[in-house]
Amino acid sequence: MHHCALPELSISASDHRRLETIALVAAAQGDIDGLFLLAEISRAETVPDDAGALASIVTMGSWATFWVDWGLPYETRQLVYPRDYRCDKTQVSVMSPLGAALIGLKSGSQMPFSVGRRPHVVRLDSVSLTQPNVVPLFRAPLTAQRETFDDDPGPSAA
Repeated sequence: MHHCALPELSISASDHRRLETIALVAAAQGDIDGLFLLAEISRAETVPDDAGALASIVTMGSWATFWVDWGLPYETRQLVYPRDYRCDKTQVSVMSPLGAALIGLKSGSQMPFSVGRRPHVVRLDSVSLTQPNVVPLFRAPLTAQRETFDDDPGPSAA
């Protein structure tokens, strides 16, 4: 595996505290993903929660658009804490190898990570605080639809 220089990471102060807590617990149990996460957050710069720079950085709860090993298509997933993890298709747990690789990454950066003994690289395209490409669920008011289902046949010729 060729070693590329590790990218700079920035983690918000509140994320840093929570992540360190869960990573320490997992690492103490010998969890390899916990050890990776711990190594990542210990080398990250801690920035204030209101720092403008966080807009282009993967934080907890943000939506990351990325690709792995130069494969297409892009994927967009929300980075979540393990207890909030519900869906494989839309979320990634920060306690997974991919999630630990994503936390703190800046748009345009790439980060090596391993699943089992297989090396991978994730490249971060963009970050959003709201889920991208979501069609708003606004519907026309029901009253407008009712008129088309009118039972009244109207005036009838007698």
